Amino acid sequence: MVTMARHIGLDPNNPQWHRSSTSLSRHLLSALLLTTTITTGVHAYTPLSTCTLQHLTFGPSSDFDIHNGFGSSSLLAPILIPRVPGTEGSRLVQQHFVDFFSSQLPDWTLEWQNSTSTTPATGSQLIPFANLILRRDPPWAKAGNVKRLTLAAHYDSLFRPEGFIGAVDSAAPCAILMAVARAVDGALGRRWEGVMAAKEKREGGGERDAGDGLEDEEGGEEEEEKGVQIVLFDGEEAWERWTNTDSTYGSRALAEAWQSSPYEASSTHSNRLESISLLVLLDLLGAGNPRIPSYFWDTHGAYKDLAKIETRLRKLGVLETAPASPFLPDSEKPYNRFTRGYIQDDHVPFMERGVKVLHIIPTPFPPVWHTMDDDGEHLDLPTVRDWAKIMTVFVAEWMDLDGVLSQESCAAQKEKGSGSMEKDEL
Repeated sequence: MVTMARHIGLDPNNPQWHRSSTSLSRHLLSALLLTTTITTGVHAYTPLSTCTLQHLTFGPSSDFDIHNGFGSSSLLAPILIPRVPGTEGSRLVQQHFVDFFSSQLPDWTLEWQNSTSTTPATGSQLIPFANLILRRDPPWAKAGNVKRLTLAAHYDSLFRPEGFIGAVDSAAPCAILMAVARAVDGALGRRWEGVMAAKEKREGGGERDAGDGLEDEEGGEEEEEKGVQIVLFDGEEAWERWTNTDSTYGSRALAEAWQSSPYEASSTHSNRLESISLLVLLDLLGAGNPRIPSYFWDTHGAYKDLAKIETRLRKLGVLETAPASPFLPDSEKPYNRFTRGYIQDDHVPFMERGVKVLHIIPTPFPPVWHTMDDDGEHLDLPTVRDWAKIMTVFVAEWMDLDGVLSQESCAAQKEKGSGSMEKDEL
C-alpha cells in the first residue's frame, strides 16, 4: 500500500494531506510559479441580477440521465462508456460531442487538434489523441482580436482496469460543459446582436443607449472582443504510471500547437495561448459534498466570483444540494496560505506558458477515484446539476449576459416595480 500526498499546499498534519491507495498519485508537482496579481479588473464582470437568477432555466433533468445512451436526450449517458484513446468507445463519444454541437449549437465553431504518441503500455504503437475545441466568438470579430474564456475537461478514460468508466473522471464534467454551452448560447447571440445594432446606430449618428455594451472613447471597444471556447481534452490519463511524459498527452500537444501558431501581425493577440483570458479546468466533479480549494493566488478573484455565485444560488433556493459546507469554501483564504504546490492535470502545459488557471477539482479526491465504482450509479446527480447551474452563471457573468438571460420575465417585473433589486444584495 502506497501513501501519497494529494496536494502539496495542504498542511502535512492535516488528514487531507495523506490518502492510502494502491497506486502512486498522478497529481504531484512542486511549482515554481506564484504571482501576486489576482484576476480582477482585467475584464468587465457583471453579476446577474436577483431576478435573472430566479428565472434562469438550466435544461431538462434528462440532460444528466445515466441510463439512456446514444440517441437519447441525455448529455451524460453516452459518455458513460470506456473511452480509451484510439478505441471505438472514444470514437463514439467524440461523435456524441459533434452531434450535439452540430444539431443544437450550430453557431459554435468546431475544430479538432490531432496528435499521436507512443505510450509505456503500447510500446512502439502510435496512439492517436484528438482534442475537440468548440468556439463561440462575436460575429464581427477577427479571431486574433478575441479574448476567450476557456472551459475545459478531459473525455478519455483509463486504459486499466479494463472496463473503467470514469464518471467523475471526467464524463460528468464534459456533460456539465455541454449543458453550460447550451444554456448561454441564445443569450450570447442576443447580446452580440444588441452590440451590433448599437454600433450601427452610433455610426449613423444616433444617440448611444445606456447599457448597450459599448465602451466610451476612453475605454475603447475592446471589452466586447470576448468569446467563449470549450476544450475537451483527450489523453489526460496515464497509461501505466503518472509521469511528465505518461500523462496529459492531448493538453501538452495542444498547448504546444497553440503557442507555435501565431495570429497575423495586426492582431491584438500574438497566438491562441495569449488569447485565453482564463482557463477553467473541471475535473473529478460529480461526487457528493465536494470541497474545491482555491489553488492559485493569481486567479483567486475568479474563485471568489464563483463562490459568491454558489452562495447567492443557495440563498435563492436554486441549488438542489444542502451540503454541510459550501462546494467552494476558500473565499477568505489569505495570500500567505497560498503555496507553490498544485495538482497535476491538463492545465499544467498551459500554466507553464503563462495562461491563468482556475482549477475546479476537489481535495480530497472522491473515494471512487480510479476505481471501478467510478460509474454512473455512483454519481450524485443533484451535485452534478448544481455544478451545471453554478458554471452557467459564472459564464453568463463573465460574458456580461445580464439583461439578455430571462429577459422577458425580468422586464415584466421591472414594469411592475418589483425587479429592481440590487445585484449584490444576496
